[in-house]
Parts: sequence; structure tokens; C-alpha cells
Amino acid sequence: MEVIKETLDKMAFINIPHIGIRDILDILVVSYVIYIVLVWIKDTRTWALFKGVFIILMVAIVSYVLQLHTLWWVISNAITVGMIALLVVFQPELRRALEQIGRGSFYESLLSMPDHLEGMTDEAIESITKACIHMAKFKTGALIVIEQDTKLGDIQRTGINIDAAITSQLLINIFEKNTPLHDGAVIVRSNRIAAATCFLPLTDSLEVSKELGTRHRAAIGISEVSDAMVLVVSEETGAISYVRNGKIRRGLDMEIIKKILISTRRKKRPNKKKPIWKGNSKNE
Repeated sequence: MEVIKETLDKMAFINIPHIGIRDILDILVVSYVIYIVLVWIKDTRTWALFKGVFIILMVAIVSYVLQLHTLWWVISNAITVGMIALLVVFQPELRRALEQIGRGSFYESLLSMPDHLEGMTDEAIESITKACIHMAKFKTGALIVIEQDTKLGDIQRTGINIDAAITSQLLINIFEKNTPLHDGAVIVRSNRIAAATCFLPLTDSLEVSKELGTRHRAAIGISEVSDAMVLVVSEETGAISYVRNGKIRRGLDMEIIKKILISTRRKKRPNKKKPIWKGNSKNE
């Protein structure tokens, strides 16, 4: 009994925090703000930069815990300068977010949840291939950006939202000369045409051939800052080109285009259950 009494006396000095309604409301608001910021970042190219910053912070924590003094000194000094660098790097995205909050469109963009598919369907591949071959035949300039893991929400906002199923007729009509939507790029996301007349960043590489025009330089530029796959139809020669990771491949035909588009499909891993012990399956 004396032991229990001493234990209770010691526990009386333990300061147990009191959680009230205001505390719960505070936690919910902060959690919601963090959630909407992460959702907004994930919809743009900033997500890749954000993951890089997160990895650096994890390395800093590990170096501090393991007392890796040299590594900790380098990272801690880099973080001090990096905070200012982050503001410079994320300046366009931060300005755009503040503008969207002012217009009231920030939360609308968060509520629109993207579709997650394994890859392009046969119908979409056939439609894009037919459209490219047709436009190449009549020398109609085209710029088709196929989104991959890096989200292109910031690029999409520079154009006009369409959100329509992919058909060869629609693509041909978009890039038809003297039409309102022919100038700029088309963003393809999850088997749908997300937007048209989108502006792409131009490449600054000096290795790009001088004979390539603005359309090809824009294709190379977007491939340098994302993992997008880009198809370009030249308005001068009618040649079809494929651009990815800053590299361009020219002179594509129908079969090559189909193989490139099929490569966007993600292979599903078979869900095979391994036997816990030998002989538990019927075939053994």
C-alpha cells in the first residue's frame, strides 16, 4: 500500500496537458492548411523540387543524430542559404498561389481530383497516331505534350481547359490553321485532352540545331523540366518528332509512334502470394 501511495504522489506532479475545443480546432486548421498546400504542390512541377528538399532535410536529421560533424556542418550552412534560394526558386508558384487565393480559384483547383490510370488506352493511342499522320501529310504544325509522373498543372493553367476524350478529329481541329486553339501546345492527361493553347518554356540549350523552330524548342524545354513525352509535327516539313529528357528523335512513322505511346503504359505487377511454408499450394 505504501508503494502505491508513493506512486500516486509522484504521478500528482506530472503535468498532464488539458486539451480543449480550441486546441482541437487549432490542430484541425493547421492539418487542413498543410493538406491543401501538399495537394497544390503535387499538381505542379514543384512536387519534384519539394521531394528533393525533403530528402536533404532527412539527410540533415540523420547526420545530426549520428554526429556526422562534417556532413552536418555542410548541410546546416547550405540550409541557411537555401531558405533564400527556395523563395527565389518557388517565386512563380508562390505568386500564382496568392493570385488564385485572391480570385477564389485556389480551392476549386484542389477539389478537382485527377484520374489515376495505368496508361493510355488503345483508342487514345490510335487517335493520337492517326492525328499525327494526318497533320504530317498536310503539314499542319502540332505540339502534343503527354503528362507522366511530373504534374503539369502550372502549364495547363496557361492555356484553355478542354477536358475532352482524345479523338483524332478533335486533335486535327485544334491544330488546324487559323483556328483559335491552333497556337500553343495540347496537354494530354489520363486519356483525355486536358487543355490547349498552353505556353511551354523554351530550351536554353546551345546544342539544339538552328534549323529547329520555336515549336521544337518548346518541346525540348518542357522535356527538360519534366518527364513528359512530347510529339511534334513540323509545319515546314511535315516531319514528326519525339522529345523526352531534352533529347529529340526525328522522322517518326506510324509504327514508331504507336510503340512510343504504348511505352507510357505502366506494367501491373502480378499479385502472387508466396506460400508461407512449403507444400501449402495445391500444385506442390
